[in-house]
Amino acid sequence: MSECLFCKIVARTIPAALVYEDEQVVAFDDINPQAPIHTLVIPRTHFASMAELQDADVTLLGRLMLAGNKVASLKGIADAGYRFVVNTGIHGGQSVFHLHLHVLGGRHMGWPPG
Repeated sequence: MSECLFCKIVARTIPAALVYEDEQVVAFDDINPQAPIHTLVIPRTHFASMAELQDADVTLLGRLMLAGNKVASLKGIADAGYRFVVNTGIHGGQSVFHLHLHVLGGRHMGWPPG
């Protein structure tokens, strides 16, 4: 996806300070943070949203979640707690159409969220 902002970050044609990376995912801080800690975890493979995932992608989804846990540890919020958010589609609040997991923390998260 040559026009996808997050694909360009994965390809390193747009610079981003990576917080974490492995063979399947990349994590970097959100440029418009909604909490003191707000890091995005994205798959290296382009999926427009969670809605595109199939049964064969279950391992990738698990990798995203585990990478989110690692990010929480690296950012020092694992013990206090954190929130994962995946926005899907326009009504779900998705603004960049490359699947991404928000890792939010560093403050008390209110409920309900939306």
